[in-house]
Amino acid sequence: MLRTLNQLQDAEKLQYQKTPRLTSSQIGSILINSGRLTADEAERILQEQRTGRQRFGDAGIALGLLTSADIDFALSSQFSYPYLIRGQSTVSEEVIAAYDPFSKQVEALRALRSQLVMRWLGANQQRSAIAITSAERGDGRSFIAANLAVLFSQLGQRTLLIDADMRNPRQHQLFGIENRSGLSAILSGRSGVADVQRIPSLVDLSILPSGAMPPNPQELLGRPTFPHMLREFGDAFDVILIDTPPDHDYADSQTAAARAGAALVVARKDVSHAGAVGNLVDTMKQTGVMVLGAVLNEY
Repeated sequence: MLRTLNQLQDAEKLQYQKTPRLTSSQIGSILINSGRLTADEAERILQEQRTGRQRFGDAGIALGLLTSADIDFALSSQFSYPYLIRGQSTVSEEVIAAYDPFSKQVEALRALRSQLVMRWLGANQQRSAIAITSAERGDGRSFIAANLAVLFSQLGQRTLLIDADMRNPRQHQLFGIENRSGLSAILSGRSGVADVQRIPSLVDLSILPSGAMPPNPQELLGRPTFPHMLREFGDAFDVILIDTPPDHDYADSQTAAARAGAALVVARKDVSHAGAVGNLVDTMKQTGVMVLGAVLNEY
């Protein structure tokens, strides 16, 4: 399994870093249709390409008609790989997996994705939910959850990210979506799955924001509605990630993790307290939650 996933990662990377199997006309058509290039400019690039025996992209850059970002955009379109360009999306640049898919940080997150598939998601077809938890606020839990969600969607997995931090939600900010209604409304019986929002620029990714801040978030997560909702979503999505509040302040994360059945614990380098992280892991295990591992967040 590990070897197969690593090979898939290498293949993803090579698609962008090696010479693409795209004809000049395909690249030109993609860029023209997206408004990044005119037909006359494409013809100039083709002439330069024939003269200098360059690739279409290299010729376009040499003429000053294209940028590396334009070429990356064309490749992402050709290979159906969701990839955003800075300044052209409402998604926050903190979601680095959507903007820099092969940066050092994202490669580390991609390795984490592989481990989660091996330890939980790939072990049983009935397993789809993982709670992303942390002992203290500021550990980077929401950052990890958001980027993992993007990475799973880039694998072609139908991915749902649930913001279960109904005290200090962040996912609606990270993905640039509204937070008028969401999880709190579903759990209180005032709404339904229509509150799930697709992210158009990132294929296969959906977000369920936290919704209006309720006075009783822990009680809402403890209701039978929550596991029932997860079972329903399990039929529609391959992967469900649940962003939770920090355990140090509230017990919400333990409740959400118990419902999901598995948890990933996030700690921040030189910030998190080892004792607090250890207590969280012990408590999770005592309540029957499978702790898939702990992530040391350096970013």
